[in-house]
Amino acid sequence: MDDPAMPAGLRDGDIATARHVVAASLLAWMLDACDFFIVLFTLDDVARSFHVSLESVLLAPTLTLLTRPVGAFVCGRAADRYGRKPVMITTIMVYSLIEVLSAFAPTLATFLCLRALFGIALGGEWGVGTSLIMESVPASWRGMASGILQAGYPAGYLLASLAFLLLPVMGWRGLFVLGGGALFSALYIWARVPESPQWLARQRSGATNTAAQAGLWPFIRGNFALCVFAVTLMAAFNFMSHGSQDLYPKVFLGLERRLPHPTITLIVVLYNIAAIIGGMAFGILSQRIGRQYSIALAAVLTLPLLALWTLPHSAVWLTVGAVCIQFCIQGAWGVVPAYLSELSPPSVRATFPGLAYQCGNLIAASNALLQTGIASFLGTGLAPALMFTVGGGALVVLVLTLLNARRHRAAMQGTSCPS
Repeated sequence: MDDPAMPAGLRDGDIATARHVVAASLLAWMLDACDFFIVLFTLDDVARSFHVSLESVLLAPTLTLLTRPVGAFVCGRAADRYGRKPVMITTIMVYSLIEVLSAFAPTLATFLCLRALFGIALGGEWGVGTSLIMESVPASWRGMASGILQAGYPAGYLLASLAFLLLPVMGWRGLFVLGGGALFSALYIWARVPESPQWLARQRSGATNTAAQAGLWPFIRGNFALCVFAVTLMAAFNFMSHGSQDLYPKVFLGLERRLPHPTITLIVVLYNIAAIIGGMAFGILSQRIGRQYSIALAAVLTLPLLALWTLPHSAVWLTVGAVCIQFCIQGAWGVVPAYLSELSPPSVRATFPGLAYQCGNLIAASNALLQTGIASFLGTGLAPALMFTVGGGALVVLVLTLLNARRHRAAMQGTSCPS
């Protein structure tokens, strides 16, 4: 729910500061995502280096996924109590250090432990960054800022794809050292980004310490329906996102459609550019038509694109379908930071959005197994499974956001809506 202390506008002298907040949050999330995708791109190389099977190394991204909700809770609670800026800087420093240490891991067991710790930092950064940016920019900027922040994820994916071209020169360990360069974004935040003015106002009033002492459980108990709604919504969002990305490039385009590697790379680059544009476009649109209706529009546009995205055998039409569907899916995602922040009470604004996101992500971890299971059961390849999971996720997002429109309108007006 909205908060009167959240800035409705800034003086001209503060506009530059707001821009630094937006840039810093984008940079942090982009580099965080880049580090995560570097692991996925180098799994084969890591397995050969440790002389183990690929299945053994696949445990690394799984452990990262499992510990992300822990990071969302720990870092979010710390940011609600001690401030957004110091926790965000600490989070970035931790995941940068872990990335470098991963490069020097002597054994697979050490590597896996480090990736589990990385998940804590990865899970914590998004929620803290979201609260910092949404509490620091003018209200009229929130839709655009939300889209820019969320564009950091496909931008990180794109950056990791480009960094992967250096693999023959640097090796997988060199790429991990390169990923540690995210530390510079922490220095940027320390030098140019101030603390959230809304958090500072609550600190002066004593509300921050009171809320921190109360803990998260009283909030969950008093807002159970909201929590179930948010986690379910984010699970559907993650089924849309992971359902359209995890198996699509290598398995669907590579193994089933038999496209050459350069063509697949080009498609991935193009649909990530479309995802970045879509996130910003729907984020800006949400400022005009409302968060829930912008999300619903992106979700409903996804549905008729499912066939174009999966059924063609032509590389040209597959590219068109992938570009269009990622524009819509990541367009819906572009509204999420603002949407969840505005639904969240001020006392848990660094905890609630990130924890809902990561718990939903944990539920959607079954995506790849679900898609391969459906494909095996039907015996028709991945196309129907891709359409079922992504289309199902889009339909759930559409229905839930429209059903919750009344609560969101009440939250924007600073009033509570019955659960």
